[in-house]
Order: sequence, then structure tokens, then C-alpha cells
Amino acid sequence: MEIEVLVVPDCPHQQLAEERLRQALDDAGLAAVGFTTRVIADLAEAERSGFTGSPTILVDERDLFAVPGTTPSLACRIYRTSDGLAGAPDVDQLRQALEAAATDAAD
Repeated sequence: MEIEVLVVPDCPHQQLAEERLRQALDDAGLAAVGFTTRVIADLAEAERSGFTGSPTILVDERDLFAVPGTTPSLACRIYRTSDGLAGAPDVDQLRQALEAAATDAAD
């Protein structure tokens, strides 16, 4: 499982997304799985990466929270969480998405 966090330069939600992702990996029994963070610096790179806002979390090059019809951009991304709108998915959302991705990868 290859996990990547994509962010714009100086993303205000990068640290929050990384902390929540680490916690979700641990909670899902995937403590040995690491991830990388990549800065998306221009629109051409955003288009190549399928980057629709910062932060974007990819598992095996698939956006865990993709919204059909969203166009690539260098903007901040907003997530709907149980506590309302936030700059990163909550830990439970991430854990569920990671578990589903791990199950898909095993099939």
C-alpha cells in the first residue's frame, strides 16, 4: 500500500492531516505502513496528480475522498466530518477509508 499526502506550499492543514493519518493507520492495525508528503507547486502538476485541493490523501494513486467532477486546483480542500467542515478528514473517516483500501488491495 503506497500512501501519499499531497499539499500546496505552506498548507495550513498539512500537519493536522499527517497526524490524523498516522493515528488512523495505527488504529487500523497498519502501524508499519508509512506515507510520504509531496508538495504540489503548480497547476500542471495538480492536473497530472489528480490533485483537487490541499491536503489530498492518495492510496495507491487513488484519492480516498474523491468527489466526482471536481477539477484540479491549488486551493485548500474542505472535508465534511462528524464535527462539521474541516481542513482534513477526521481519524475515523481515514481509518474506514484505509481499511477499505487495504481490503481492495488484498482482493
